[in-house]
Amino acid sequence: MNAAASIKDWINTLQQNGKLYFSIEQVIEAFPGLQATGIRSALTRLSSKNNIISVWKGFYVIVPITYSKNGILPPVMYIDHLMQHIQRPYYVGLLNAAAFHGAALQQPQVFSVIVQFPALRDNRKKNIRLQFVIRRKFPVPDLLENRKTPTGYVKISNPELTAADIIQYEKEIGGLNRACTVLNDLVEVLDFTNLPDSFFEVITTASVQRLGYLLENIIEREDLANQLYDRAKLASCNFQIIPLKIGKGVENAIVNKKWKIIINAEIEIDE
Repeated sequence: MNAAASIKDWINTLQQNGKLYFSIEQVIEAFPGLQATGIRSALTRLSSKNNIISVWKGFYVIVPITYSKNGILPPVMYIDHLMQHIQRPYYVGLLNAAAFHGAALQQPQVFSVIVQFPALRDNRKKNIRLQFVIRRKFPVPDLLENRKTPTGYVKISNPELTAADIIQYEKEIGGLNRACTVLNDLVEVLDFTNLPDSFFEVITTASVQRLGYLLENIIEREDLANQLYDRAKLASCNFQIIPLKIGKGVENAIVNKKWKIIINAEIEIDE
């Protein structure tokens, strides 16, 4: 039996055991008698037949028949294992986390993963882009949740961190209008009353101000806005006058006194 056939049988066994991913180091360990060049050649041959796909250097996912049309597994099914492989803390965030929390979104072609500095380069495979959003201050576990997937578990931001991230990284998802539309879908699962202080260590004060203003004045959920306002004051957040929309002029704009927001943009929610 040649190397490709042997490795394919090994991959089939992995799949039968519910594992849809592997590293090249695992292949080398499983086939000590094969040369590294032979292993790489066999993996290249299997990749060309779309039996497997390399989603990162040295890390492969198996493509079951049920996913052969798309040519790749959904990232949620392998991202936890990939991040363990490259040894980086992470969580699934932004629109992908919002979808976990019930936001009615079209399946995004971008899969957003929040990672701690230093940066990772975005990765595109089969029309799906892994978007790595960098943050220097990484959340502690009490701001994250583990969710079950068909291949294990995945870390996601909790509802409150998701809401704040959508505002803080609004440019990554298409701007404030879209951020506010998603936020409107999240309001039923938000509760800011018991936010840990760590929330205010990872979310900028400016983002807290914008989030509170939008909740109160655009989404008309004064109850949630007041919860956030009270916790922000307990956490000694020092509000400064800032524009609602960064990079847009503020001439003759009104200032919201409570949230110290210069209202320099009209926000529309897509129904």
